[in-house]
Amino acid sequence: MVLDGDAGGTAGAVHGAARDGFRKEAQSYARGRPEYPSEAVGWLRDALGLAPGRTAVDVGAGTGKFTRLLAATGARVVAVEPIAQMREQLAQQLPGVEAVEGTAQAVPLADGAADVLACAQAFHWFATGEALAEFHRVLRPGGRLLLVWNVRDESVDWVARLTGIITPHEGDAPRFHTGAWRRVFDAPDGAGRRLFRPLEVTRWPHAHVGTPQQVIVDRVMSVSFIAALPAAENARVRAQIEELAATHPALRGRQEVSFPYSTLAFTAVRR
Repeated sequence: MVLDGDAGGTAGAVHGAARDGFRKEAQSYARGRPEYPSEAVGWLRDALGLAPGRTAVDVGAGTGKFTRLLAATGARVVAVEPIAQMREQLAQQLPGVEAVEGTAQAVPLADGAADVLACAQAFHWFATGEALAEFHRVLRPGGRLLLVWNVRDESVDWVARLTGIITPHEGDAPRFHTGAWRRVFDAPDGAGRRLFRPLEVTRWPHAHVGTPQQVIVDRVMSVSFIAALPAAENARVRAQIEELAATHPALRGRQEVSFPYSTLAFTAVRR
């Protein structure tokens, strides 16, 4: 399948901001996006039953940051990602994981193939009845849908200021913070069925520790709709972020910073 054309291949099914931004900034994404709490691996084993002999599918796997945790359980892992540049980063980082081209609306696996289907930092991009029906198809009866986000802790002043720089550029890009992604779970499918049981949430405090360039600048520049901006506007955003990192009292002169997050894991059982 071809990924280079806007209308061709699986990339044509991806929101423009995600397609263009993630193509441009796959390396910044790999550098700047936070990992996930280490305790999540034990939770994946204990709460979701992932282990050797089980199969987990990571849809919208990106560069493989959450895929790594799924693989650490010993389960077979299939990473599904439509953007070629992101799959390349994943393959470099996790050569033992099967990475395939596909979308949330067309997962290239058989009916009932997965025990767990995960979407990390991704579900808001494709929160539609079509995607939910596809996840229902791929999961076995009683299988688990897992939706994960690292959410910025905006009670911290400089984090809130970063959000203030980012938000004006959102446009029509779907975002976790709007909560719009939840609505698809409230609507029955075409046959009047509820495909999943109600969502349950687990949360962990988390932090991304590193240089200001990595955890602040690269993090913001990897945001899809920021990366997709025209060059001049993209440069203005970068300058604003770099100025904040250089001048804010909590950041000024720091060689290492801790970017605070909450990691939220939503699970729903397939009916």
